[in-house]
Amino acid sequence: MTALQEDSRSPDSYRLAVNGTLMRGLELNGNLQRVGATFICETQTQPVYRLWSIQDRYPAMQRVEANGSAIAVELWAVPGAGLIDLLQQEPPGLCIGKVELITRETVLGVLGEAICCDRGTEITPWGGWRAYIASKEVEAVR
Repeated sequence: MTALQEDSRSPDSYRLAVNGTLMRGLELNGNLQRVGATFICETQTQPVYRLWSIQDRYPAMQRVEANGSAIAVELWAVPGAGLIDLLQQEPPGLCIGKVELITRETVLGVLGEAICCDRGTEITPWGGWRAYIASKEVEAVR
């Protein structure tokens, strides 16, 4: 069993860190539920990532060499067979790669391709998609 696998009870289940619309209560969370994923916990990445908003529809996270921050993520156990289906439903420019959590554990995670991030608005200072969206909602009320 590799560090990416969930546990010995479910050898075909993988930990997946999600940082945007796949999170609980958000637009695409049903995609995780449809593939039989199970929520594990809320956590953060190591402070080596930056986050962009793609037209305020979804975020894209990238690992960087400098000026990174910890990004809020949710950790899910996803059946291996569901990973492909999940990836196919993700918006263009998002992919699955390796993400280092604050615990130093390396898991699979949703990342953004450079071309996607280059066209986005950086939202790293908010520390995560939920905080960014909440700030937009407060702005709209004003």
